[in-house]
Amino acid sequence: MSHPAHTISQHLNALRGQMQTHGIAACLIPSSDPHLSEYLPQYWQGRRWLSGFNGSVGTLIVTADFAGLWVDSRYWVQAEQELVGSSITLMKTQTVNQPLHLDWLAANLQPGQTVAVDGDVLGLANARALQQTLGSANIRLRTDLDLLTAIWQARPALPQQAIYEHLPPFAATSRTEKLGALRHAMQQHGASHHFISTLDDIAWLLNLRGADVSFNPVFISHLLLDHTQVTLFVGEQKINADLVQRLAADGVSIADYSTAKAALQAIGSDARVLLDPRRVTLGLREAVAPNVAIIEAINPSTLFKSRKTAAEITQVRDTMVQDGIALAEFFSWFESAVNRDTITELTIDEQITAARARRDSFVSPSFATIAGFNANGALPHYRATTESHSEIKGDGLLLIDSGGQYLGGTTDITRVVAVGTPSAVQKRDFTLVLKGMINLSRAHFPQGTLSPMLDSLARVPLWQHGIDFGHGVGHGVGYFLNVHEGPQSISRSQPDANMAMLEGMITSNEPGIYRPGQWGVRIENLLLNVAAAASEFGDFLHFETLTLCPIDLRCIERSLLNQEETDWLNDYHQTVRNRLAPHLTGDALAWLENGTQPL
Repeated sequence: MSHPAHTISQHLNALRGQMQTHGIAACLIPSSDPHLSEYLPQYWQGRRWLSGFNGSVGTLIVTADFAGLWVDSRYWVQAEQELVGSSITLMKTQTVNQPLHLDWLAANLQPGQTVAVDGDVLGLANARALQQTLGSANIRLRTDLDLLTAIWQARPALPQQAIYEHLPPFAATSRTEKLGALRHAMQQHGASHHFISTLDDIAWLLNLRGADVSFNPVFISHLLLDHTQVTLFVGEQKINADLVQRLAADGVSIADYSTAKAALQAIGSDARVLLDPRRVTLGLREAVAPNVAIIEAINPSTLFKSRKTAAEITQVRDTMVQDGIALAEFFSWFESAVNRDTITELTIDEQITAARARRDSFVSPSFATIAGFNANGALPHYRATTESHSEIKGDGLLLIDSGGQYLGGTTDITRVVAVGTPSAVQKRDFTLVLKGMINLSRAHFPQGTLSPMLDSLARVPLWQHGIDFGHGVGHGVGYFLNVHEGPQSISRSQPDANMAMLEGMITSNEPGIYRPGQWGVRIENLLLNVAAAASEFGDFLHFETLTLCPIDLRCIERSLLNQEETDWLNDYHQTVRNRLAPHLTGDALAWLENGTQPL
């Protein structure tokens, strides 16, 4: 959806015209919507429309004579390419959590000037940081303006995809049970009401799914409940009459999506409303009357859905077999065709998606496939397009990061495979990343360990060689929900108590090495937190590796692996072979057997 430079200039000039009309010195455009989603419906992709930058994360600031895009290291190369000729300056941050744009505003605006940002898409926690930074510099903040509405003539409509039920056996816990658990948590907080805006929380809680957001089976909605009633604010035409009746039987009524703010405004002064400051916008928070008590805490549903039940874990293990079958079929095709037929990075996406689509219970990819050959693999969030992609031929490394949404779980896997003959340096990089991935996979740790504390385990083998990478090691993964979910995050995030590692959580494990202009290596499996034997020192957890796909033995420099690492890899490959071989025949089976030979 990239726009030519002259179009970007027109968009920025139109915005500056609105800013002048309203007396605005700077306009901040975040990458967010009223639900603080990672992947945004087209209607809320204003930052992309204004800047032409297609990455999923970034903050745009526009003044009368300056426009800057703040992005973290995952997007530096992509942003440099996409901002060429746009007059927008790339502003580099090391990590996604660095609020350097706030400091820039405080340093570059004059006291008494005004910054505008749409409060309906500004997270409450971010709004408070913005208010504090600007307030200390005597700079005004306006959050009641959506300047895009006046200038975005062909703004897309809100999505209207149908909503459907997630049914047994895949949904093993009923919505009445989930609502009961949520109300019990509300009671523990002393709350009479609870408002939820995060789409995956709502989908999980009501056992509903949709298709409003690319790759995530969720639907645009808000939810308000007390101890007797539940109101789902959603486009009413998205739910058929039968589903409305089934929801009503469980105490869930439907109201139009546009009325959510009015419902918050109507809450009586005797109420105590539970809100998650990290998962609600400033606009919605301000809709609650000043005399209504607010209880700030994490959405209980966020914690509940992060811990998969035994029945869900059984489904996830079965789903991993289905995904592993698809990957075996794909990779066996690739090995037979590479350096013989014409294959591009686009072909990889087509073929791997087609292989998954042949599996039972497959719904869609879980994110846009990243297939990067050699230099393109050095871009962590690279995406091939019809206008810009590489042919896969000769020698080098092909990085493929892909995943699927299945009725019984969500998958996310990265593999790097040899094309032709990898170089000694490429094999060294691959093996160092593998060592990091194995180091985390083998971890034992006390239950309740804050997940960011585990981040260094995957980095130590790289640090020993003076190498690091700019993204986190791991993110939580949903159950037929968002491929990125919290609250746990194995990363350099500032730890808080809600990031504790608990039994039943599923988290990715994906260290990497990226050499700009040369190649990239990332190896990713999904890990399940499993109870380990208790000791006199308390309860411990370890990881069960869920992902079932060989790791390319041709890319390993064996002298760099110690015996424990070699044993882990051999055991893992034995498990992959045992789980997948009964379901494969022909070329796919031969590829599996060859790729899982012990070192």
